[in-house]
Amino acid sequence: MTETVASIVAAHRAGTVSPAQTVARSFARIREHNDPAIFISLREEKEALAEAEALSAKDAAQLPLYGIPVAVKDNIDALGMPTTAGCPTFSYLPSHDATAVARLRAAGAIIIGKTNLDQFATGLVGVRSPYGIPNNPIRRDLIPGGSSSGSAVAVSAGLVPLALGTDTAGSGRVPAMLNNIVGLKPSFGMISTAGVVPACRTLDCVSVLSLTVDDAMTALAAMAGTDDADPFSRNRPLQQMTTFPANLRLGVPRSGQLIFFGDKASETAYGDALKRWTALGATLVEFDLEPFYETARLLYEGPWVAERYLVIRDLLASSPEAIHPVTREITIAGARPSAADTFAALYRLQALRQIAERAFAGINALVLPTAPTVYSTAQVLANPIELNSRLGTYTNFVNLLDFCGLALPAAIRTDNIPFGITLLAPAGQDAQLASIGRVFHADTKLTMGARSLPQPPLAALPAGLSGDEIAIAVVGAHLSGMALNGELKALGGRLLEQARTAPDYKLYALATTPPKPGMLRVEAGTGSSIELELWALSAGSFGKFVAAIPPPLSIGTIRLADGRGVKGFLVEPAAVNGARDISAFSGWRAFMADAAAG
Repeated sequence: MTETVASIVAAHRAGTVSPAQTVARSFARIREHNDPAIFISLREEKEALAEAEALSAKDAAQLPLYGIPVAVKDNIDALGMPTTAGCPTFSYLPSHDATAVARLRAAGAIIIGKTNLDQFATGLVGVRSPYGIPNNPIRRDLIPGGSSSGSAVAVSAGLVPLALGTDTAGSGRVPAMLNNIVGLKPSFGMISTAGVVPACRTLDCVSVLSLTVDDAMTALAAMAGTDDADPFSRNRPLQQMTTFPANLRLGVPRSGQLIFFGDKASETAYGDALKRWTALGATLVEFDLEPFYETARLLYEGPWVAERYLVIRDLLASSPEAIHPVTREITIAGARPSAADTFAALYRLQALRQIAERAFAGINALVLPTAPTVYSTAQVLANPIELNSRLGTYTNFVNLLDFCGLALPAAIRTDNIPFGITLLAPAGQDAQLASIGRVFHADTKLTMGARSLPQPPLAALPAGLSGDEIAIAVVGAHLSGMALNGELKALGGRLLEQARTAPDYKLYALATTPPKPGMLRVEAGTGSSIELELWALSAGSFGKFVAAIPPPLSIGTIRLADGRGVKGFLVEPAAVNGARDISAFSGWRAFMADAAAG
């Protein structure tokens, strides 16, 4: 039975299972699981099946999420379903998809429904919703974790293989741990938050919940990329995963600095995880965790709560009873900080960021518990604010310090409670975390989610860069076997792979000698997917190559069909005036073959 994104896509492409059959299976499992608190709204099944059947007219090889059912946290807009953010009074019907959702659909995903959450994404517990509390499928007495509660439970229970959450202070990572699944918190700005109800706009990230690291990275690649609709979007090209490094160095807190609130089982599980890393060949290096704790205190004791207040202040004024009492108590505090308080906190945060950067000297990543302990629903309902705060011990500082994070299952304790660890690194290191995290997760041999599914063998990675190499995309005469390919080889260039661009480009035949194409970036989704090759050059050779490029060509960042960003050839817009548009050929090689035949 295919369950992971990778295996489902492979089955769809092979024709052994159809996308419609997979979508129908999701709806059947939702009915069978019978937990009405997981989804706030579901699509009409017939509509989702029709969308799945329509995929047969598309090129499956170009759709990395071909026919994958996806659940979306209900603070992220999905066309055709209301967005509630966990508050019925706040509900509205969006006019279009959030950018992240639109990119998933473009990659072949089928949106199934909108999932429950801690209201306005305020909480790590998953119990602050008027739509009910999703049952934790690992142990029903435990909280599901939040705020992305429904999304995490839907993946763990096998209702969908992939779900979107959000993560401002751990809302994607904590529920991932509690449900024995992977939670990916990408670098800030890597995934657009256009169409996402804000919690803290300067910190919010769309997160990914999945059964494996590879599945999470496939989804991240489909969504990553800049977006003019999001002023917080950043140009952070997603790198390619690599093999496990031979000299991995991981940061662990100094002795005595970790807090488990008396949970000896979690403390033991963390120690066992460190032993596993050592057995895998990692060197553990101590660092000072105290500045990170201080940063975490800024999140809720400082002015950032004001960002949450801004989102719902009108609702607080007009209908305070519509807001969950705990959410209301937390959010009202955001009206208190002054401008002076805000600047004082920003100054301190900047100093803490500098200290945090120094912690990474000679270290590839930090390894921390995802959460220090676990609580039952009854315990959290009896003490909602203090226990929620404890769960954020190792997550609250991450977005403030501009880290990326990857939450991984590490153990199922003897009391059948999941324990997880999180890898952290500076922004832009998402692929590095995935490269080492996937090996750790596989080495645990844990089953996936709540359905005791065995992990698949780790897929082989494509040949990657080494040393100081830089990848460059070529689309014209530098392609293998063509007129200028010898220039790349003379510089020691090495062919990495054949690939295609995202459908954001047009290709023109320029009036040059020898003939050359010019690739122009156009509005996302309005162009063609152009064939290209990726070559590796040493840093020195890359500089020589770029220096020799004549105008009107230049080197810019090209977005590939799988979401990665690479350096490559682009043409100045003025140079295509009067040039022939050859985009219909989908590549220079096909155009030249046609010209030779004609």
